[in-house]
Amino acid sequence: MTLANENVGAASGDGTLHRAIRWPQAFWLASGVPALVLFSIGGIAATIGNPSWVIWMLSVSFGFLQAFIYAEIAGLFPSKSGGASVYGAAAWVRYSKLLAPLSVWCNWLAWTPVLAIGGGLAAGYILNVFFDPESAIRSWQITLVNLDGLKEGLSLRIDATFMLGAMILLVVFGVQHGGILRAAKFQTIMGLAVVIPLLIVGIVPLLTGDVLAENLTPLKPLAFDADGNVTQGQWDIPGWTLFLGGLFIAAWSAYAFETAICYTSEFKDPAYDTPRAILFAGLLCILVYTLVPLSFQGVLGVEGMLQDGIVDGSAVAGAMAGMVGGGSFVFSLMVIMLILALLLAVMTSMAGSSRTLYQGGVDGWLPRYLAKANSHGAPTNAMWTDLGFNLILLMMSDYLFVLAVSNCCYLIFNFLNLNAGWIHRIDSPDTPRPWRCPTPLMAVGIVLSFINAILLGAGANVWGEGTLMSGIIAALLILPVFAYRHYVQDKGQFPDAMLDDLHLSSRDLSVKKAGMLPYLALAGGIAVAIIANQIFQL
Repeated sequence: MTLANENVGAASGDGTLHRAIRWPQAFWLASGVPALVLFSIGGIAATIGNPSWVIWMLSVSFGFLQAFIYAEIAGLFPSKSGGASVYGAAAWVRYSKLLAPLSVWCNWLAWTPVLAIGGGLAAGYILNVFFDPESAIRSWQITLVNLDGLKEGLSLRIDATFMLGAMILLVVFGVQHGGILRAAKFQTIMGLAVVIPLLIVGIVPLLTGDVLAENLTPLKPLAFDADGNVTQGQWDIPGWTLFLGGLFIAAWSAYAFETAICYTSEFKDPAYDTPRAILFAGLLCILVYTLVPLSFQGVLGVEGMLQDGIVDGSAVAGAMAGMVGGGSFVFSLMVIMLILALLLAVMTSMAGSSRTLYQGGVDGWLPRYLAKANSHGAPTNAMWTDLGFNLILLMMSDYLFVLAVSNCCYLIFNFLNLNAGWIHRIDSPDTPRPWRCPTPLMAVGIVLSFINAILLGAGANVWGEGTLMSGIIAALLILPVFAYRHYVQDKGQFPDAMLDDLHLSSRDLSVKKAGMLPYLALAGGIAVAIIANQIFQL
């Protein structure tokens, strides 16, 4: 389908996505990403200690360097939505039918839990504002399933947080049901609820002198003595394991602005809008992910970061509000603004992850029913799937475990997609590239793909024994899903739309100009992850 045909189809409301936005709208659609720092800032700080602010700076720098490759491969497919995983899957499909859907699936499994985690945290903050901890509405709970086999103390339960979180997700669904343009306009306004409070939290303590140097140094990992008191650790194997575990969990938040290129098929001018959307979103995240962790740790210190509610995120909003002072009114105002920031993160996630499902349905990776949009150009079937899946996640009693498992999938996706950049260059050298990543940055991206493999192997189990295996199992769930779509629904053939985007036919899939290199890169990534897992232990 040509670009012109797409525009005609969109205008007539034929059930496709509509070309209705420019890069500033995509920037604001991605503006929920800075709020993701609230999800794990406490967990990282309470796990690694003083070096946590360094971890955030390193992680967002990695994400920004990777974005240059994603901007290039997105430009190759002006008619696709769904983000970097979809564009990367097109590179791997020649080399394995299974690796391509694995990329799409892992990206979705990484992004979609933002709905549950963000909705749950926002619900928790609202309950904290209006109800005492001892009130009946906050204490009742019905345990449905015990999941101690996955992690001790983990369960599925229904409580007030679940009920209120589910209502929040339904409101977000209603906003986005009206299409990308309406959602973008709404998030442009809501985006201020992210930028303003987070920048206030990041800047005010620096200006008032409340950020203390002794809370930032020495850069040694957290440890405890025989009596359980906080002490300084050493840069030995356990110390480096904690540091890599911090980088592992930070990646889930700090890389996430790549969602700005989920809307390529909805840009009015994809060649112009795509690179600007992701790079400007990256610059905003560099600012927030540098200032907020620095001030957070500089004010609270290690002892403050170990307080109840900081690790699981439930008290992070209150702690940040207290950092800026100003009395009870300012405190309440900051908490409310941070709640709105979490709602925006949920909206960003639903917009991006639903388009990944939609494009997976169009391209033949995921079930066909997902490839349907309503008259407003919203991928409603994908959105309902997102909503149903996250209602289950919302019942989980440990959101940090959900985040850690989903991040295993996210690092798998990043490894595959960073290597997709050079695979596309070899296999499709003549395909027009509206924006070309500088070759030195392409090389840096390849190195970062293997660093991500190290983080996967070394850092996952810092967040709970069995986290890595749970993540691998979650990633492999794509196998029966893809087998049903490809071999049952499509009789072993890919949809014409997917092949048209690659400018080839099903016969041409056998042409592999990169030869054995993609397989060697994959084997190298697996080997690096296994070795890192064996070396780095607590």
